[in-house]
Amino acid sequence: MNDSLTLQLVGEFIGTLILILLGDGVVAAVTLKESKAQGSGWIAIALGWGLAVTLGVYCSAFLSPAHLNPAVTLGMAIAGVFPWSSVIPYMVAQTLGGVVGAIIVWINYYPHWEETKDSSAILGVFATGPAIRNYFFNFLSEFIGTFVLVFALLAFTRGKFTEGLNPIVVGLLITAIGFSLGGTTGYAINPARDLGPRIAHQILPIANKGDSDWAYSWVPILGPLAGGAVGAFLYLLIP
Repeated sequence: MNDSLTLQLVGEFIGTLILILLGDGVVAAVTLKESKAQGSGWIAIALGWGLAVTLGVYCSAFLSPAHLNPAVTLGMAIAGVFPWSSVIPYMVAQTLGGVVGAIIVWINYYPHWEETKDSSAILGVFATGPAIRNYFFNFLSEFIGTFVLVFALLAFTRGKFTEGLNPIVVGLLITAIGFSLGGTTGYAINPARDLGPRIAHQILPIANKGDSDWAYSWVPILGPLAGGAVGAFLYLLIP
């Protein structure tokens, strides 16, 4: 592994860690008992995730392309703007960043897990889950959300954003997806965002936690990967 790729992987790890720390952190703030932000609702969560993405990109863009998302990495490779040889290393670094970010959320809210008796709410801090469990439509929802994400990111490359403003626009995109499409599954639209924290939920001694719902875990992995791939293919069809 060359030094350039190593630095890029560090960037992807750091950016995804920040993304999950702030994203899962806002869910914890809204969900967990005795939190001062408890009950703030979906608007707080959607805005918090948008800001989490923006700040994750800012924290990592000096080291890497700041994909912070395996579906984005795959889409960029399909679109021909990212080397295929780096796809798997990027995905691993992103997922590990997700694990560590979720562990820090657990530490930050440590006393609140004991106060929160709802195991499904605790899992919801770490991983996504469907409002109505229907695997086909859950998959379709993740597919559509990530299709919009990757197609829009590629479209942005044809625009005239200054480099400094691009992370803000990406954060607004994530916020829009959350508001408009996220109510069905919690809009993972990012395999590392779901898999990394779900692994953390599985391995951590979290008070009052229940099952990690691995039966559902394939949806926020394969749905985003498929949606990102199709978004990139469609982008390539536009001259």
